[in-house]
Amino acid sequence: MPQTITDIYLPRQARVKQVVVENSQISTFVLVFSDSQYNEAFRYQPGQFMMVSLPHCGEAPISISSPPTRPGTIHLSVRRAGKLTNAMHGLRVGDSIGLRGPYGRPFPMKQLRERDLLFVAGGIGLAPLRAVINGCLDQRDQFGTITVLYGSRNPSDIAFQDDLALWQKQGVDCRLTVDTAETGWDGAVGLVTSLMDELKPELSRSTALICGPPLMFRAVLGRLTTMGFRDEQVLTTMERHMKCGVGICRHCHMDGKLACVDGPVFSLAELRQLKILELAE
Repeated sequence: MPQTITDIYLPRQARVKQVVVENSQISTFVLVFSDSQYNEAFRYQPGQFMMVSLPHCGEAPISISSPPTRPGTIHLSVRRAGKLTNAMHGLRVGDSIGLRGPYGRPFPMKQLRERDLLFVAGGIGLAPLRAVINGCLDQRDQFGTITVLYGSRNPSDIAFQDDLALWQKQGVDCRLTVDTAETGWDGAVGLVTSLMDELKPELSRSTALICGPPLMFRAVLGRLTTMGFRDEQVLTTMERHMKCGVGICRHCHMDGKLACVDGPVFSLAELRQLKILELAE
């Protein structure tokens, strides 16, 4: 239930229902709006984001990491990265926070139906994809195979471990890798692109969804192109500093597009038209 034009800058109060510590830098905050009627009617789509605020700490966009198939709460997975996010990591159950949204163009879930889905993520990049994955699993008969490739700096940094374990039990092909091994780690070591070497997707029915840091992003795009994925078969989310979230301030300008309203979800074909970065070269 998007906010009306009369209150687009007015955050609604939400309270922390639960805090899930994913690793030393990432926590997932399970939130409910204080207005129970608004909370019951609130809806969003995977790939959208909320503008989050705390007094004296400013406001920032944060991707929704829960699926719309599970209404009643909203999950925000947050990595320590600045004043606001550091303050959020001090929140406890019962504390309040300001939320406005949802904003942005979501993942095209209807177009993904009956397709095999390949998710490639690094670090906090799994957060917005988590919303898609859990949404697909809640409607399992509507989607094809699901494969998740996830890279972290080291085993201690692997986030969303409960999700990964549950997805594996639900038939998702989850493959993990780390940049640097630690004692007791017997999994893969190397770039997340190394996990793609043994994949043999049925290209006619596959779509890839990726999210992660820029270096990983470029490397994965290059590998997908080599594998034969067409630009229209690759979806991603673009991070930009969004100030208003509604296309007024134009702070997130991208060569004629605005990340907050034209994105944050884009296909690789759209990004090539924007010519905002050298992709898959």
